[in-house]
Amino acid sequence: MRLFCIKGTMALARPMRLLSLAVRLLLEPRRNIAVHSSDEPLPVVRIPRALQRRQQQRQSDRGSFPRPVLVRPGPLLVSARRPELNQPARLTLGRWECAPLASRGWKHRRSRRDHFSIERVQQETPALTNLSSRGSFVDLGLEPRVLLALQEAAPEVVRPTSVQSKTIPPVLRGRHLLCAAETGSGKTLSYLLPLFQRLLKGPGLDSRSSAAPRGLVLVPSRELAEQVQAVAQSLGRYLGLQVIELGGGLGMSKLKLQLCRLPSADVLVATPGALWKALKSKLVSLQHLSFLVLDEADTLLDESFLELVDYILGKSPIAESPAELEDPFNPKAQLVMVGATFPEGVNKLLGKVTSPDCLTTVTSSRLHCIMPHVRQTFMRLKGAEKVTELVQILKQHDKANKTKASGTVLVFCNSSSTVNWLGYILDDHKIQHLRLQGQMPASMRAGIFQRFQKGSQDVLVCTDIASRGLDSIHVELVVNYDFPPTLQDYIHRAGRVGRVGSEVPGTVISFVTHPWDVSLVQKIELAARRRRSLPGLASSVKDPLPQQA
Repeated sequence: MRLFCIKGTMALARPMRLLSLAVRLLLEPRRNIAVHSSDEPLPVVRIPRALQRRQQQRQSDRGSFPRPVLVRPGPLLVSARRPELNQPARLTLGRWECAPLASRGWKHRRSRRDHFSIERVQQETPALTNLSSRGSFVDLGLEPRVLLALQEAAPEVVRPTSVQSKTIPPVLRGRHLLCAAETGSGKTLSYLLPLFQRLLKGPGLDSRSSAAPRGLVLVPSRELAEQVQAVAQSLGRYLGLQVIELGGGLGMSKLKLQLCRLPSADVLVATPGALWKALKSKLVSLQHLSFLVLDEADTLLDESFLELVDYILGKSPIAESPAELEDPFNPKAQLVMVGATFPEGVNKLLGKVTSPDCLTTVTSSRLHCIMPHVRQTFMRLKGAEKVTELVQILKQHDKANKTKASGTVLVFCNSSSTVNWLGYILDDHKIQHLRLQGQMPASMRAGIFQRFQKGSQDVLVCTDIASRGLDSIHVELVVNYDFPPTLQDYIHRAGRVGRVGSEVPGTVISFVTHPWDVSLVQKIELAARRRRSLPGLASSVKDPLPQQA
């Protein structure tokens, strides 16, 4: 019994000795440090710089994400695949408030198949909002015969849009005009109606000639020239005015033959290249010009057209004051420029041809903003996944079209070769479509967009030549197969849906593939969450013109 107790006591004493030894070892460094003199350096623990940067990044990421805002259920402004990144429509982020972007991290390869949408927050296009039901074209100063022609040619146009209400009165007063407004806001009628009224007050109709028109509308593409000529001719038919079109893509001999065959005309609708050739060959004269329009001026003032447009403006007798417009012996031309965006150098060009005192600038409140009545979806995909996704979207649209009437589809690509390649893919999947790209011969391009507008095919695969000014009230869906290279191009492409008079609500689907695409998407999402205009598009339309020496 005593032996057992001794063994038990030794067994308990062993752990106690180990515990006291451990305590002594732990306290020993502190004693050593305490007895060291103040002159001796303290031991330093060095942390690797990579570990420091990683820790700082984690802390900054943890602090950049704001706490989730608790709101009552309701409509969303931004809906994301991850619900915590949704933003209610009633919530607007401040200018300097940090925004939890759904596209954050999309430059990483693991983000593929992610998506988010900017939802539709209103049904009516902004160009028709804030208008009184009693507003009419009569209040704008138009003559009865012009109003009658409008009623006969376009009976569906009952009241003016906000852009037309701001634009028509100053043009009728003889002011040069610079109009910057969102796509699909009715800019074409805003200059055609004053143009015809001015021509009716001008010289007799017996002096007209296709070689010396009194009105000129300059547009960037043949398709837009065909469209503007059709709208203008439908109005001019009831006013006794003739409108002709001068499209590009023709050689000099064919251009001469076309001008010889054309009837005498009051208004010429032309592209810069064709008109430049005609002016160089002295087939057309602008000496009797009384009204000059630059439609889609942001495109016409681009580097690809700027030299041609500068030459045409130099040949045009543009008035320096409203008094010169009424001179019976030497009348000058009135200048109107319209567009959805404007480059920085627009005022420098205008300063060469006109006086800053007789220019009126009209801008829309929604200029360069995300359209609130169009749903816009962004999908992060690999390049190899885009074809499969597009085919699925088109087949779903075709299936829905068989059950109920729906609109048409525009598929945008960044190059002509992609249009042709994608067309072969759609042929293999037996998806009927039309193709439109700039490298097509003029004979092949002629009438393609008009066939699409009339509904001969529901799908049009095209480049950006179909994104400028073309009326597309039947288009329901725009697919950016290649994401546009600039925000200006995105505005024009998205503007093919949700136009004034559109019969169906519009939707835009964009495939996001490259890192530079992600950068643009993040700017679009941030502008939508803050309800502000897109960055980098603030042009100088509101700046004063340079004074002439």
